[in-house]
Amino acid sequence: MDYIYVGKYVNTHGLKGEIRVISNFAYKNIVFQKGFTVYIGKDKKEFTIASYRKHKIYDMLTFVGVDKIEDIEAYKGMDVFIKRNSLKIDKLFDEDYIGLDVYTNRYIGKVYTIQKGKYQDLFVVKDADKKILIPKVDDLIEKVSLKDNKIWIKEIRGLVDEN
Repeated sequence: MDYIYVGKYVNTHGLKGEIRVISNFAYKNIVFQKGFTVYIGKDKKEFTIASYRKHKIYDMLTFVGVDKIEDIEAYKGMDVFIKRNSLKIDKLFDEDYIGLDVYTNRYIGKVYTIQKGKYQDLFVVKDADKKILIPKVDDLIEKVSLKDNKIWIKEIRGLVDEN
């Protein structure tokens, strides 16, 4: 995956092209910096951050060359991305887990999404007829192979039992 989802552009703020972004991205303190490039929408329109500030629950961004609301308003409601290679972090991102096949000693399902929690995040794993929530904790994950599109978790009685 070349792009990583970092948030959603939910609204404008004022008339000078500032936007509100909702983001739970773990490294937004690195990404939302002056000079960093983000990409908005399915077409991945490129924007360079001119300024950043926090306002209530929003991450507020302005972009180089965007001076008025009309320059950015058309992208409202679209997702915000960064290029994977723009972050020099040697860890898996949440997006890396999406779509992986989950195994213990048997196939459990596919990681559909990651649900953010107050104390820990959860893998939402689906198969044909059920949905299972599995804690996303290092002690539970035995191995991840992006090459094989698989993740192995420890067998814990009751975690994925059908009864």
